Amino acid sequence: MATPREIKKRINSVKNTRKITRTMEMVSTAKSKKLSDRVNASKPFSEKIQELTSSLSDLSSQISSPYLRKPEVVHKIAMLVVTANRGLCGGYNSNILRLARSRIIEYQAKGVECDVYAVGKKGISFFKFTKQKIVQGFTNINEAAGYKEAEYFADLFMDLYANQAIDGLEVISTVYQSSSHQKPEIIKIFPIETKENTSKSMENVIYEPNPKEILESLLPFTIKTSLYRILLEALCSEQIARRIAMKSATDAAGEMIKILTRGYNRVRQAKITQEISEIVAGADSLKK
Repeated sequence: MATPREIKKRINSVKNTRKITRTMEMVSTAKSKKLSDRVNASKPFSEKIQELTSSLSDLSSQISSPYLRKPEVVHKIAMLVVTANRGLCGGYNSNILRLARSRIIEYQAKGVECDVYAVGKKGISFFKFTKQKIVQGFTNINEAAGYKEAEYFADLFMDLYANQAIDGLEVISTVYQSSSHQKPEIIKIFPIETKENTSKSMENVIYEPNPKEILESLLPFTIKTSLYRILLEALCSEQIARRIAMKSATDAAGEMIKILTRGYNRVRQAKITQEISEIVAGADSLKK
């Protein structure tokens, strides 16, 4: 049985841990608030860009853009897996990596080659452990990342797709739906899905300078804004997951302190009772 001193030492150790987890919870709360504001601020712009692209999608058959290529046979897919650089965020990383692993196996079963691009140290470590080849790893994506990083990814994959080095691009990341709901999903970037506009509302539209030039400049911009939003949502979801994990750890530490304190009081009371019994026994022996 542990001595009162040992239990007291454990209580102090758990209290110190609780201070750390509470601080991390507060930091994650502040970061998630800033990132969620950035996500919400980017939504109207990205949605408007998507809407404008969709309105011109019925003209895609008239334009020979490399970004509108529809491969008849898929030989190689690029997969961008977005994870965190650090842990202590619950199942955030494991859920993404589980989905990525199953998707890779699915493509391999179809005979499709997968080029994996991993974002985050956790993803890079996982793929090295599973002996999955990584074309390129990125560890510079954090809460300070923005449009510059998204533009780099967009230029990289647009060049690969335009030169027919890949037949598609998928991003596996956590999608931010609300502050209480985030879910890992597979987001298809290439080939670009176009919807034919069957309405006649676009027949009388005058395009300046012309539809070809508009789409040629709009498509790369659409891809960049999509990747920018994906990165923002992933970073925001990471901080929310870390806040929840740290709150659970803080609550668990509080419960453990209560249990240890009760145990400490019982041991101390038992020791006091034993000392009193020994004193009474000694006093009785002296009377005899």
